[in-house]
Amino acid sequence: MVSSLEYVLYWNKLKHQMTTQANNSDLHFASVRELQSKFNNREISSTEVTKATLNRIAKLEPRLNAFITVTPENAIRDAQQADERLLGTGQEPTALTGVPVMVKDNFSTKDVLTTAASNILKGYIPPYDGTVVSLLKQAGAVILGKGNLDEFAMGSSNETSAFGPVHNPWDTQRVPGGSSGGASAAVSAGQCFMAFGSDTGGSIRQPAAFCGVVGMKPTYGLVSRFGLLAFGSSLDQIGPLTRTVADCSDALNIISSHDHRDSTSVKAPFTDFGRELHMGVDQMNIGVPREYLVEGIEPGIRSAFEASLETLESLGANISETSLPLTDHALAVYYIIAPSEASANLSRYDGVKYGLGSLNANTSAEATQSARGEGFGDEVKRRILLGTYALSAGYYDAFYKKAQQVRTLIRREFTDSFLKFDALVTPTSPNVAFKIGEKINDPFQMYMNDVCTIPVNIAGLPSISVPGGMSEGLPVGLQFIGPQFGDTTVIRVAAAYQRATNWHKNHPLI
Repeated sequence: MVSSLEYVLYWNKLKHQMTTQANNSDLHFASVRELQSKFNNREISSTEVTKATLNRIAKLEPRLNAFITVTPENAIRDAQQADERLLGTGQEPTALTGVPVMVKDNFSTKDVLTTAASNILKGYIPPYDGTVVSLLKQAGAVILGKGNLDEFAMGSSNETSAFGPVHNPWDTQRVPGGSSGGASAAVSAGQCFMAFGSDTGGSIRQPAAFCGVVGMKPTYGLVSRFGLLAFGSSLDQIGPLTRTVADCSDALNIISSHDHRDSTSVKAPFTDFGRELHMGVDQMNIGVPREYLVEGIEPGIRSAFEASLETLESLGANISETSLPLTDHALAVYYIIAPSEASANLSRYDGVKYGLGSLNANTSAEATQSARGEGFGDEVKRRILLGTYALSAGYYDAFYKKAQQVRTLIRREFTDSFLKFDALVTPTSPNVAFKIGEKINDPFQMYMNDVCTIPVNIAGLPSISVPGGMSEGLPVGLQFIGPQFGDTTVIRVAAAYQRATNWHKNHPLI
């Protein structure tokens, strides 16, 4: 605890110190642990960092479009409360106390606009916080606002947003990846220190790869989905985007918990996910599935991946090739299951119970037609049509049931592989970030961007993407996959690789 006099002296000292420190560009690219060190040493306050970060958001947003909503008044208020907590005058601080973060705009946030980047939710203000948002607030994190995304998280480039595309900070003519493109771009550009997204088929890991940051999809059920606007309920999972693997483990410690409001939330023991952070990979067995080096993989991606394997070997890991032949069917399985679940989840947006209403409709059918016709974008309509068809009479057994059967086989194949390997390693994406508009009119080419990440969601496994090289002046992602509830192992391997490389220290010149 500190006295009132100490508190006043502290703030007077900050008035003389903080202006130049807060405007130091290096601050915006600090890791969360580095920021917490500054807090603990009384070098800087959360309020000053938050104001500096809000200024950076205002400066960069016209070029990036990473945010749909910014909440400066709420953020400054929460930062001031965090400073009291950091000084010992409130609750015990956590690893995220005072840290400016972003949440994706498909997270329910009380009294703050929540759109899922769709016109059908225009003006929607939730009356409650989702579980992850509540946990972040309890931890003392400072929520800056809501991140742009592909509409209802359906996309791989962040071009399907009703609020316009997000621009990659490494090259603003290119996409940031999707669907958590706003989150990945914001962390990469120093608009926040950590962000939280959702991953249904790679929507955290692929944009993390495109923007040169860390992104993790935890084991399915480890993080509550309560308050997440649903896309594919058996696939969706919330996870963090950060600059370092250590920060990722700290975030997972905060947001992982059993939640009775989410029927898929597990009752697994929640321990310190960073407890093996510094153990290294010496004598660990790491498999390289040959099917992930897909036809058409860019030469720069392949070169970076091979160099990463050499790095892991130099650290003492036993690297050997393996085969997961059902991977070739994962894309087809996903694009039956995910649209089918989307069709069911989005049926509630009928213009009567939920979604954009019509003052001119005379019947509920007219209201529904108007709401969906005007409210949903082309990609969402495409997936609803695909899913409705797959679930329709006469086709259910041929498509949806068959896809679920193959899904079981894919899970079994992964389970068998982890009898031999501690982890698997693959490229995160077969290509680097592509130009805005380059693939938006070719759904098949767009869907292929997630070919390396989708199998993980189908099997419900933990996976992390870390910066693993550069190609054509753009970041390349390296993906580690672990067994179910092997989140600690995935973090351990990724951290060892990150300590041995400097790719995560590269930042865009924006």
